[in-house]
Amino acid sequence: MSTFAADLKPILRLFLAERRRALLLGAALSAATVTAGIALLGLSGWFITATSLAALSAAAITFDVFAPSAGIRLLAIVRTAARYGERLATHDATLGVLAALRERLFRGFAEPGAARMLLHRPARLLFRLTADIDALDSLYLRILVPGAVALGATFAASLVLGFMHPLFGLFSGLFLIGAGLGLPLIAARAARKYARRRTHGIEALRSRTIDLVAGQTDLLMAGRLAAQRQAIAAADHYTAGADDRLNRVETGLTFGFGLVSTLLLTASLLAVAALAETKAITAPVAALGLLVAFAATEPFAALRRGALELGRTLLAAKRVAPRLAVARAPEPLAAALPGYTLSLKDVSAFHENSAVPALQTIDLMLRPGERLAVVGGSGAGKSSLLALLSGELPASAGRVAATRATLLTQRTELFEDSLRGNLALANPDASEARLRDALAAAGLLADIEAMPRGIDTPLGEGGLGLSGGQSRRVALARLFLRDTPLWLLDEPTEGLDGATARDVLGRLSAMAAGRSLVIATHIRREAAIADRIAVIEGGRITEVSRRGEAAFEKALDRLRPD
Repeated sequence: MSTFAADLKPILRLFLAERRRALLLGAALSAATVTAGIALLGLSGWFITATSLAALSAAAITFDVFAPSAGIRLLAIVRTAARYGERLATHDATLGVLAALRERLFRGFAEPGAARMLLHRPARLLFRLTADIDALDSLYLRILVPGAVALGATFAASLVLGFMHPLFGLFSGLFLIGAGLGLPLIAARAARKYARRRTHGIEALRSRTIDLVAGQTDLLMAGRLAAQRQAIAAADHYTAGADDRLNRVETGLTFGFGLVSTLLLTASLLAVAALAETKAITAPVAALGLLVAFAATEPFAALRRGALELGRTLLAAKRVAPRLAVARAPEPLAAALPGYTLSLKDVSAFHENSAVPALQTIDLMLRPGERLAVVGGSGAGKSSLLALLSGELPASAGRVAATRATLLTQRTELFEDSLRGNLALANPDASEARLRDALAAAGLLADIEAMPRGIDTPLGEGGLGLSGGQSRRVALARLFLRDTPLWLLDEPTEGLDGATARDVLGRLSAMAAGRSLVIATHIRREAAIADRIAVIEGGRITEVSRRGEAAFEKALDRLRPD
């Protein structure tokens, strides 16, 4: 139970922070709707019975039909208006909260290191942003509000019945709470496992379908297309089985509520009959009490859907809550020492959840305008060093001091937006002239001007519409728009043909005049523009050589040729 509370706490806190007034207003209107409905049914029963009895006696002339009629009309209007207002308030508040949840969750996954964890599982990220968030609307609409309203309706009904006889009100209230809340809790416990199975099944179904659509060429080449279809069918069968069990639980819960209503109605009928026989209450009051007791069970029926989705909601909360916590702002890197762009002194660092250090006892210094190539095998620590200098990987020991840096990753990330929008990511305030200068420096301006819409040309998903070389030049233009004294380059020409790679390197070298460069590479052409080469192995820098030294040429010769 404490785990559930811990998972729900950040979500409830966000609910109240985003739409506190709207959420409370929606709950109040829901309570008003239920209360008016119970009062309307009870007053109508009293009025019909009282009118019938008055017509059989001499009191028909003096019987006041106008006040009860006005009360019935007022309650009907209040119930209708409250129901309409409740729908507007609760759904508007819920949609607003879900939008805030998606934004907060997206920001959580955009933190350094978080998105990298889901790089190879995009379907999981999609599921978190859609299905898991959608599951949380049940927390307010189908669990919290109906539960609170049901308790309030029980208290009001018990109070009314208590005026007829204290024991009648007490036992009715206890029965409503015990059975009305007990049945949903039993159903929630029975449905919890199957609700979780259904969630996992839908996630697997979506993930496998996305893998089929995105990787159908690879699957066909590997002869695994039929196997992938079978995996999708298995996920669908698994989900259908969970749906079937949930439907059975819902059927049992519906039957249980019907039985509870029947038992309460029967017990209330016997109670009001006994009270009427002893003249403790009149026949109209007996009708009022009978209908109030019957109507008091209605709010608990609204918990039926919430009980079935409680397992799904708690699972979604458990998976979403960790990313909703306010992230502690990373400690900024210390300012660079005078006369240096960066300095590392006895630095070690670990990746998240790793017991093996990514970097160990690193000592490194770089002066303004100096260019350093970091070389080594795959997994040696080249990218980890760049992540350390860019602030994405915190140091666990030692001292890191560096000036502002811009990181050009090996992978070019372009979005389904205009070319202008993709460039604006690097500098939102850049003028038209600045954007064109950056494109010209990257060698892409002529290609862009040849397009019908120029710099406003829309790109497809992942930069669809540009070649690999053009996409890399867009990334290069974004680098040029970042006016920082230190550029961190992770294999900047990987995947490009020789001619394009040499042109990109030449333009990059020209634009980097006066800036410091750190280039992580295993390609000779990229390391050849450096003034120094640092060899890294197992997270340690084992050798540093300067241009003109024999070790420098030896390090170049060990790299992959152009």
